[in-house]
Amino acid sequence: MKGRIRIVQGGTSASKTVSIIIFLIAMAQSDKEPTLASIVSESFPHLRRGAMRDFLLIMKEHNYFKDALWNKTDNIYTFETGSRIEFFSADQPDKLRGARRDRLFLNEANQVPFDAFEQLEVRTKEFIFIDYNPTNEFWVFNEVMPNRKDWELLKLTYLDNEALSSEIRNSIEARKSRKGWWKVYGEGELGEVEGKIYKDWQIIDEIPHEARLERIGIDFGFSNDPTAIVGIYRYNGGFIFDEICYQKGLSNKQIADILINEAESGAKALVIADSAEPKSIAEIASYGVMIKPSVKGPGSVSYGIQYIQDQKCSMTKRSCNLIKEYRNYLWQTDKNGKIINVPEEIWNHSMDACRYALSGYKQEEPDNYDYEAHKYMGNRDSFKDWFSLGREAESSY
Repeated sequence: MKGRIRIVQGGTSASKTVSIIIFLIAMAQSDKEPTLASIVSESFPHLRRGAMRDFLLIMKEHNYFKDALWNKTDNIYTFETGSRIEFFSADQPDKLRGARRDRLFLNEANQVPFDAFEQLEVRTKEFIFIDYNPTNEFWVFNEVMPNRKDWELLKLTYLDNEALSSEIRNSIEARKSRKGWWKVYGEGELGEVEGKIYKDWQIIDEIPHEARLERIGIDFGFSNDPTAIVGIYRYNGGFIFDEICYQKGLSNKQIADILINEAESGAKALVIADSAEPKSIAEIASYGVMIKPSVKGPGSVSYGIQYIQDQKCSMTKRSCNLIKEYRNYLWQTDKNGKIINVPEEIWNHSMDACRYALSGYKQEEPDNYDYEAHKYMGNRDSFKDWFSLGREAESSY
C-alpha cells in the first residue's frame, strides 16, 4: 500500500491487525534513522488485550523480544535501530494532542471517534493504517473517502489468512446462510449485521463509588470455551456489567480462588452459575463461595434476554471480552435468512453469565437477606437447601 491513509477493511479472522503489526515491526527493524510508530485503540484495556498482546506475542515467537528494550511503564518498545513502537488509547486526550510521530496504526477504527483520528492524523508524518470490520458506515466512509484523495483501500477475508486453522474456517463458512453476517464477517463487505440482540449499552470508565454489587454471574468453560465471570452492579436505575474473568482451562478450585479474592477485595455478592453443571457448583461451594444455580426452564432464555433488553445497561471499558461479545451477540436465522428468537452459540459466554446472574432477579430476597447464614459449609442438608431452586440440580448432587 502506498497511500498516506491505508484503509484495511475485512471480515473476521482475516489477519488485519497481526499483518499490520508485523509490517510495522519489519519497518522499525530496518530503519536507517530512528522513527516513532503509535498503535492506538479505543481504550487501554482493549489495546492491552488486543494489539499490544499480538505485538508482544509476535516479538517473542520470533525471538526478537528483549526485556530491557520494553518500557512497561510507558508501553514503548525501542528497537536496536533506535526506532520505537508505542501504545496508547484514544480516550487519553493528552496523548492525542501530544508529540508527533512518523507512523500510526488506528486499530478497530470504527470504535474510535472522528475527532480522535483528526488529532492523531495531523501529527503523523508518513502514513496511517486503519483497520475495522465493516459492520456499519462510520467516519472513514462519510468523512475520509469523500473529502480526501490520499487514501487507499484494501479488503481482506478469512481466505487471505494462510495461518487460519481449518476448524475456524469451517466455523465461519457454516454461517454462509446468514446473509447480513456473511456479507460483513465472511466477505468483508460493508453491511448491516442483522439480528443484534442488545443495543444502546454504554461504555463507562469505571464503576461509580455509589454503585452496589448485586450479583456475580458465571458461564462455565474449559478447553474449547472460556469461563466467563461478570460482576453485576446496580446503579441509577440500571445495571453495570464488569468483567472479572474470561479464560480457558480454569479448574473449579481456580474459579473459587478468583471469587474468594474478589470477595476479600470488597466485591461480595451472591454468585449465580449455569445450573447445567451442578458438580462444578457443588465443588466451588465447598470452598466457601456463596453460589447457587441459575433459574432455568421453558422460555427462560428468552425471558432472561427480554429482561436485560428492558434495562438501562452499561459496561466498564476494561471489560474487553464482554464488549466484544455485546457487539457480536446475534439471533440465529433460519435457512431463508429469517431471524428466529434463539441466540447464536457464539459470542455468548459473558452474555450468558449476565443472564444467569439476573435470572429470577425480580423474585429475589429483600436487600437485608442474610446470605452468610445460608452459606454452604460442607453440610449435605444445607447444600440441598442451597439448591432449592431446581430439582434437577438437587437430584444430580
